[in-house]
Amino acid sequence: MFLRRSITVVAAATALCAATAPAASAAPWISAGSISASSKSAPAKGGKTPEALYGKADPKYDGVWRQSMALLALDAAGADPARKAVDWLVRQQCDDGSFTAYRADPGAACDEKKTPGDTNATGLAVQALSAVGGEGAAVRKALAWLRTVQNKDGGWGYNPGGPSDANSVSVVVGAYAAAGKSPEKIAKSGKSPYDALTSLQLGCDAQAASRGAFAYQPGNGGKLAANDDATAAAVLAASGSGLLVERRPNRPLAPLSCGKGDGGEGKPRTRDEAGDAGAAYLASVLAKNGNHLRAVTPGAKGTPDYANTADAVVALAAGGHRAQAEKSLNWLAAKLGSWDKAERDPAAISGVMLAVHATGGDAAKLKGTDLLGRLVATGPEPARMPDEKSATGGVTDEDGDGGAVLRWSLLGAGLAAGAGIGFLISARRKRRGL
Repeated sequence: MFLRRSITVVAAATALCAATAPAASAAPWISAGSISASSKSAPAKGGKTPEALYGKADPKYDGVWRQSMALLALDAAGADPARKAVDWLVRQQCDDGSFTAYRADPGAACDEKKTPGDTNATGLAVQALSAVGGEGAAVRKALAWLRTVQNKDGGWGYNPGGPSDANSVSVVVGAYAAAGKSPEKIAKSGKSPYDALTSLQLGCDAQAASRGAFAYQPGNGGKLAANDDATAAAVLAASGSGLLVERRPNRPLAPLSCGKGDGGEGKPRTRDEAGDAGAAYLASVLAKNGNHLRAVTPGAKGTPDYANTADAVVALAAGGHRAQAEKSLNWLAAKLGSWDKAERDPAAISGVMLAVHATGGDAAKLKGTDLLGRLVATGPEPARMPDEKSATGGVTDEDGDGGAVLRWSLLGAGLAAGAGIGFLISARRKRRGL
């Protein structure tokens, strides 16, 4: 999903041209609802990218995406992003609440014909701004726009009006989850996002090796073809999580059960069953390939697909299948030096950081590789690094629309008697380790 998005955006933009000839309380380093004059991003000139943006490549097709990925990864690592980095993302929002791939001039009105709202950019921006906190208005506005472009099948396409696809549905489900909403309650014509997702899942009538997988979209005649990237996205959505995954207890894999008890439909009957079946398929493909996914794009077919392998790690971990996720994370660690994008591409680096975080590790590093240092080298220096003392001297609790929340729960008298009083830390922590 991380890098495949660029290909999708180019294809969408090409088709479009042919057809037409985030109130949470603010963190101490950001003022909610106000953007400083010094951080206003100007149109890129002479090939120079805005200084508040992560990455040096042309942001035309992925500016909002890679900035959002970077902010999520920084949060996962326990770092506070620079205010100008957050401001840059907020200023990319259109008046209707949507985000496009990139606006060179945020001061100019968005053009719905040339650059329509993008559900993927909007969904991921919501995830990022919810993690950062203090941008509740922008988050609510974006979620309201996403409701207006939901399809009748309960899902979303890449652009408004387009057919639903597994990847877009996953990003939007993650947005609602990150903002503290219940994705299953976001319905259109009586259909939820999970109705759209399960309609894309291969059932017992498929070949045995493909059962439980998800298709990106139906093909000719409505036929479904297994797609590993779409399956990873759907499994993540079924867990009810965005890319910033909360640690879950380990659970065994549960392949799609065919025969008696399959409901006569040959498909899972619940969201959890759908996610479990998808995870089992994904784990089987990873194991077959030596714990990684393989590329299917022209010119790269059969070669290791590092980005989608990181996707798979996040998805499996989100579903509670950490043992399988860790095997693929170890593969990534061993092969990271062979992936050129892992050196300086912020989306790629962030994807690996989120994979480490999902499995319960320190997102700042992977087997001795300084991932946080690599990410910081591509953009603005964070306002606070993980090893620096917070300006407030402690954890900031933030309300409804997103940000860090620290919850403590007493485990119970039985555990207390046996091992002393225990506490469970749940949800995201912006300032880990304090």
